[in-house]
Amino acid sequence: MGLMSHIAPGGDPPSLSWETPAERADRNLLELLQELRVVQTGVQIVFAFLLGVAFTNRFLHLDHFERGTYVVTLLLTVVSSAVLATPVALHRGLFHRGAKIRIVALSARFAEVGLVFLALALNGVVLLLMDVVLGLTAAVAITAATLTLFTGLWFVLPRTLRRPAP
Repeated sequence: MGLMSHIAPGGDPPSLSWETPAERADRNLLELLQELRVVQTGVQIVFAFLLGVAFTNRFLHLDHFERGTYVVTLLLTVVSSAVLATPVALHRGLFHRGAKIRIVALSARFAEVGLVFLALALNGVVLLLMDVVLGLTAAVAITAATLTLFTGLWFVLPRTLRRPAP
């Protein structure tokens, strides 16, 4: 009998009949770490872009608001990278100490917090670039739209889907 036959319609299996709590924790951690690998690559690309921006001739012509946006966005990227890498550090630090279930629970929270910082960093990049290209008014409007998009897709949609279907 395959895995899909154990999954309730519209949801993840709360518990697979053949999994022990330790096996479930192992699976959950592996899935989470794979997700974080994908997200961390995006963070690294944004960080590299931001580092490169500071060394361009155009950077010298940024106004006070644009430089402030740049600094805040760079720091949000650093924080998101640190928070999203924390599950790996937790796993390394608590490996073979019988704390896998605790590691998974903490790591899931760090992943959620890291996504908040990443969404803010990505929107900071949008704000900075749109301000330089189109001006502040358009930049604020576009950033509000992208922030709404991230909020909807990354935070509202998953919470909505957690609720049982009527």
